[in-house]
Amino acid sequence: MANEAARAASLYPGLRLSDARATLPHLLTEEIDRKSDERALIALATRLVRFSPLIALDEADALILETTGCDHLFDGEALMARELSHSLDKAGYGHRLAFAGTRGAAYALAHKKAGVQSPAILPSGDERDGLFDLPVSALRLSGKTLTLLRRFGLTRIGQLYEIDRKALARRFHSHEVAEAVCLRLDQALGKRPEPFEPFRPLPDHSVGLSCPEPLTDVTGINAGLAMLADRLSKALATEGLGAQTFVFRAVLSDGRVNSIGVNTARPVYACNHVLRLFHEKTDRIDPGFGIDTLQLEALRTAPMALGSRPLSGDLVQTDVDESALAILADRINARLGEGSVTVTVPISHHPVDMAEETRPFTGEIPNCTSHRVTMHGLRPIRMFDHPEQVQVISEMPDGPPLRFVWRRVVRRVTRADGPERIAPEWWTYLPPAPGEQRNLPRARDYYRVEDAEGRRYWLFREGLYGDGRGRTPDWFLQGLFA
Repeated sequence: MANEAARAASLYPGLRLSDARATLPHLLTEEIDRKSDERALIALATRLVRFSPLIALDEADALILETTGCDHLFDGEALMARELSHSLDKAGYGHRLAFAGTRGAAYALAHKKAGVQSPAILPSGDERDGLFDLPVSALRLSGKTLTLLRRFGLTRIGQLYEIDRKALARRFHSHEVAEAVCLRLDQALGKRPEPFEPFRPLPDHSVGLSCPEPLTDVTGINAGLAMLADRLSKALATEGLGAQTFVFRAVLSDGRVNSIGVNTARPVYACNHVLRLFHEKTDRIDPGFGIDTLQLEALRTAPMALGSRPLSGDLVQTDVDESALAILADRINARLGEGSVTVTVPISHHPVDMAEETRPFTGEIPNCTSHRVTMHGLRPIRMFDHPEQVQVISEMPDGPPLRFVWRRVVRRVTRADGPERIAPEWWTYLPPAPGEQRNLPRARDYYRVEDAEGRRYWLFREGLYGDGRGRTPDWFLQGLFA
């Protein structure tokens, strides 16, 4: 694209950079950053959510708002268009707006309608007359298709109305090109539907609250949140649903949108529990010059597990109150952040550094009974993320260590237990190709040792003498015992 200043200087889209610099020797250039542009476009879409909850990104420089049923909140499309244009001006965005009954017609008016002041409003049902004089490039066709249309003298959309579809295919000698033209034309005229994918998913349930006076303090925000949480909780309970994600949004007077969200381990709808989770975060909302609208959304809804609680703890069939544990996990994650608290879970692997993994705490206690095969022998209370290499003097090549140097300190071994041999998972490695030089996995001999000061270590020797799988075996420190 080229703005008015660029066109006045004889610059136009598609001009090579060298030609542009020849025209304007002092032209300043900068590499385009598509990712930053996309982030800015998403930020703008978030800002405009107060006009419509359905917003999609269109190409790299446009947004599509589905405003059906929303214009009455602004006393009609004309006032809505004026307010939307004013919001974009305040945000510093140059823009062209168009309202129409179809996405294709709105695109054509916004991109190709010359000489009409923005915003352009085309009443629903008038697409045929409103698009008649527009160029065929307004139908979002490929360059090859546009070239074929111009070759046959078809430069205006209105010229396509009376052409027989079969004749169009014969003229192009391509069924695909003819179908593309007919599809875009029918979508613009409302004869065929067009997919619409919002940039963020629609909430399963949503409630809103318009503020008679702009809110300027946390007390008012909390009061509004309590009203919304009560309404949303009743709506979910009526359908027997709970939600695992709740999003609270505050639309400011200047158009900005502040939002906070909480997640739960299990579907919930209890108003008090939701408010308790948000209580940790509402102070992060900056009301600025005032908040006009509050919204509370429920996502990831699912049927609630209905049932009665035991009358006494003696009647509980398990030692763990799973509901209380889930509530604890929700409060921890709300206060400390998602993933701040983790649990270590054993998994079925022979190598020690692969026999467990860390998962976020979601209110579930790992069941380790099915993985006990991986936990033979004593394991240190502290396991290093990466084994640290040490220098070892052993009694014999395959014997336990007599002394070792770790972190520049010589440690004399007084007692040793082992070895515990752990072989590599050979079935997970591919054999080397002929002539390929690659070290093969080696077995490890683990020893539990104690030094003269009573400290206990977990050492291992990687590789065996004469195993034909590499150089001389190396020693490593895997962990520390209590």
